[in-house]
Amino acid sequence: MNTLVFTVLTLSVLGVLLAVILYFVAQKFKVEEDPRIDEVEKMLPGANCGGCGFAGCRAMSEALVTRDNISSLFCPVAGGEVMKSIAGYLGKAAAEKSPMVATMRCGGTCEKRPKVNHYDGALSCAVVNTFYVGESACAFGCIGYGDCVHACKFGALHINEETGLVEVDPDKCTACGACVKACPKGLFELRKKWPKNRAIYVACRSKNRGSVVMKACKAGCIGCGKCAKVCPFGAITVDNYLAYIDPEKCKLCRKCVNECPTGAIHIVNMERLALEPKAAPAAPKTETVAEPKTAKTE
Repeated sequence: MNTLVFTVLTLSVLGVLLAVILYFVAQKFKVEEDPRIDEVEKMLPGANCGGCGFAGCRAMSEALVTRDNISSLFCPVAGGEVMKSIAGYLGKAAAEKSPMVATMRCGGTCEKRPKVNHYDGALSCAVVNTFYVGESACAFGCIGYGDCVHACKFGALHINEETGLVEVDPDKCTACGACVKACPKGLFELRKKWPKNRAIYVACRSKNRGSVVMKACKAGCIGCGKCAKVCPFGAITVDNYLAYIDPEKCKLCRKCVNECPTGAIHIVNMERLALEPKAAPAAPKTETVAEPKTAKTE
């Protein structure tokens, strides 16, 4: 009995002693956390999507509070107004960025890009891209198994069953960039978001020659350069047989749309420019030959 009591007392004293030691150690090495981090985290949307480049909103909050210059930090989900509010609370300058939206740059529908084989395996774009080009002859087009759809946390992406392509809902898209990272073909791009969700872009990523492109997809860019020639703002460049429209230079004039022979340039929420009527060919000039004069007879 005495042994049991002695053991209990010993363990109790040892527990109290260790608790005291841990208390002083914690006080000695504790790290003071800025209370503003909690306030900034409350101001952020809490999406934890990684679009800001950090693991979550908590890490973003710590960076906003601890860094003197936050001009490179931006939360695409929160947007410019929230970032201004956070900067005002912290007494720092906010980053000025235009709204962005994800754009899927592939126009190879089932009709334009027919299947040449059948895939029977894991329904994952990443898996398919690892083994071969896909079910069509185009090695650059949308595979269509929805890795990007699963990666989007905001329900902004869906697969159109009729076309077989992924479509983006610009009203739901937050430009977090998750789809950009998820697509193994690199088809997604964050582009400038115009009012009324207007857009003009080249819906193709193929870098093959025009003859090869047309055999695989009737809606691909053949790199003819006609669009670049008519653009008055120098917004279009052609590199590796592929045209690209710079969203920062483009003014949505739409002159390039009618020039594209394959329809690879997509226009969204705008009407095409009316085609200018072709001038009628001029009538050929006819020369009049003077009749020879005849001698008068008396």
